[in-house]
Amino acid sequence: MSDLPLRPNVGACLFNRQGLVLIARRADQPAREATSGAWQLPQGGLDPGEDPEAAVLRELSEEIGTTKARVIGRMDEWLDYDLPAHLIGRALGGKFRGQTQMWFALRFMGEDSDIRLDADAHQEFDAWRWAPLTELPAIAVPFRRPIYERLAQDFARYAVAG
Repeated sequence: MSDLPLRPNVGACLFNRQGLVLIARRADQPAREATSGAWQLPQGGLDPGEDPEAAVLRELSEEIGTTKARVIGRMDEWLDYDLPAHLIGRALGGKFRGQTQMWFALRFMGEDSDIRLDADAHQEFDAWRWAPLTELPAIAVPFRRPIYERLAQDFARYAVAG
């Protein structure tokens, strides 16, 4: 199945005014601990022909129920990961071997009450919290850890009060 393509995807590092980043717990894994990979950053598929910046704002609206964010930065390149062998053919609808992702840094312009995990009928997350950017690698599932390490390094300049 290694001949499967990578799924185009966008990801969001949403920073609050204190420089903390929003992480959310996957609704399909509520019993797992914070360090087990159940927590992640909002992310989602890029539709054919869709602008990545528009897509990341759409994903924030769908996954965490807010439009109160503005893009303040983005990665200079697409970051890829492959799924572990036991998930290929099962995860991502069985159609992809992993994802190629464009990551964005965004500033949250709202209040905590503007985050609504139940805004979409297909609720992806059941809990959320603000966390230091440096915590990202520890919360990631192993196959995503290199990407979260890169985000913690490259987006550190946005993890400031503002």
